[in-house]
Amino acid sequence: MLNFAGLALRRSATLLFEAADFKVYSGQKLGITGANGCGKSSLFALVKGELSADQGEFSMPKDWSLASVEQEARLSERVALDYVIDGDEELRRVEARLAAAERDHVSMQIAACHERLQEIDGYQANSRAARLLAGLGFADGETQRALNSFSGGWIMRLNLARALMCRSDLLLLDEPTNHLDLDAVIWLEQWLKRYQGTLLLISHDRDFLDAVVDSIAHIENRQITLYRGNYSAFELQRAERLAQQQAAHQKQQQSIAHMQRFIDRFRAKATKAKQAQSRIKALEKMQLIAPAHIDSPFYFEFREPAALPSSLIRLDHVFTGYGDRVVLENIEFSLIPGERIGLLGLNGAGKSTFIKLLAGELEPFDGGVTRAKELRIGYFAQHQVEQLDLEASALLAMQRLEPGLTERQIRSYLGGFNFQGDKVMQAVKTFSGGEKARLVLAILIWQKPNLLLLDEPTNHLDLEMRFALNQALQGFTGSVILVSHDRHLLRSVCDDLWLVDRAALHRFDQDLDAYPAWLAQRKAGAQTPSATTAANGRQNRQKLKSQTNQLNKIEREIASLSATRDRLEQKLGDSEIYAEQNRETLESTLVAQAENQQRLERAEEEWLRLCETIEEMGRQAG
Repeated sequence: MLNFAGLALRRSATLLFEAADFKVYSGQKLGITGANGCGKSSLFALVKGELSADQGEFSMPKDWSLASVEQEARLSERVALDYVIDGDEELRRVEARLAAAERDHVSMQIAACHERLQEIDGYQANSRAARLLAGLGFADGETQRALNSFSGGWIMRLNLARALMCRSDLLLLDEPTNHLDLDAVIWLEQWLKRYQGTLLLISHDRDFLDAVVDSIAHIENRQITLYRGNYSAFELQRAERLAQQQAAHQKQQQSIAHMQRFIDRFRAKATKAKQAQSRIKALEKMQLIAPAHIDSPFYFEFREPAALPSSLIRLDHVFTGYGDRVVLENIEFSLIPGERIGLLGLNGAGKSTFIKLLAGELEPFDGGVTRAKELRIGYFAQHQVEQLDLEASALLAMQRLEPGLTERQIRSYLGGFNFQGDKVMQAVKTFSGGEKARLVLAILIWQKPNLLLLDEPTNHLDLEMRFALNQALQGFTGSVILVSHDRHLLRSVCDDLWLVDRAALHRFDQDLDAYPAWLAQRKAGAQTPSATTAANGRQNRQKLKSQTNQLNKIEREIASLSATRDRLEQKLGDSEIYAEQNRETLESTLVAQAENQQRLERAEEEWLRLCETIEEMGRQAG
């Protein structure tokens, strides 16, 4: 186990935390949360031996193998597959010993090396690495590309695959989803559920934390507090604790009332469609957890758009892409104010291409694009962050937007994005990735857009900023088109889901919880072959149908168990259940929650096994 005893840690003159006493047991999956700068990454550095405790002690078993994601890659001509296999250091050592023994004709050493390779699954290393790369979104042909041919985001995926390749006892992951799309996030989530070692995970993706971790270590006020359960359980426990602090009561009630207004307004408009009901459910959950965020340093609202034309943009039989390559074909689409659309689709299907087309950064090859005269687009994408003037300050960036603004007005506005004091005068080049993203959002919001195009807006944003953005989007009266791997943001912001698939765009008629199953079936279907013989073809189809029927049955079971989980969480969110006279009810509810969670995990494991079976059948038939 990992043992933290009376631990205090500083960075320069700053005390990050002190008197930290907790243990992490073998096989435990611990999520580490807290505001940016509170010491999460420094805690990782301590575990890796890169920092020493200023007070107290940290210990871990000496024979444990530790894996973590490198933040850089030694760019070279080494091919991606070999680079990932290098993550299994023992395998490479055994291979080196075997090569030396074969060169020197030492038969006993040769036999010992082959025996060890068998024990550590070394003969399957290539296929293990290939599966990791496929899960993280690499196409088959890319596994043999040189490292120096990949962009920074794909290098980070390779580093993640390299860490997962290590047969580790302890895995440290610091924001592993930042450079992933939703497909890869879902795959990684399932991989980590099956991981047998001990996991320390820093993440600002609440759905990802909920699915993976069984406890939370929260850092605030220079203390580390351990909570049992996933991230949602942590929020409820923390909200209950804060609710009992009288000084926080008034602000808490204001936060709840703020969210209630959104729920009431949306409920009045909602139909019985799956997406509408799904969003009501997400908003109600946000209301429940709002008290856990009363001390957030972020608060901002979208300014009312200057105009809301009846039709914002229309695409008629549009074809577009890059160079000679067509990515989207025959797209027909129209958007009116108030629509909130989440874009889904396989990695590389064209989601960002569609966003760029709407933003005017891509011109159609054919077809027509009609934009309202009053259309005002607020476009957030990674390249928008990269195009900030690094020499300018946040204050100067705002003054360039509107020269008549006073310094006091700018400071007041930027304060809602937690740019305080001298921070507004610092050059942007000194900002972290999260701070740059916050500044881009501040600039975007100030311009009163009536259409928001958000392409992975939460990369580098912490949980508090994500919650603030989520709340602000609830009050936005224009339209939103969102690409995100943050499923909580998709659920609570979007009324409709659209799918980019096979160069086409169409509505996704199910809710977001059905998307992983669609992904698995789509990937399997993409590899379904034409039968070489009628008999083999019929047999394959019958097996595929049987497996698909089982998959559908498991999906229904998961939906039922998920509904039960939500009901139990809502029950536990009621402060009355924690009263002394309700102790038996609380205990029975907690037992029911634990049993339901176990059944849900077993069902999800079975779902994953079936998905892999279907995909493997597709490969074998191909």
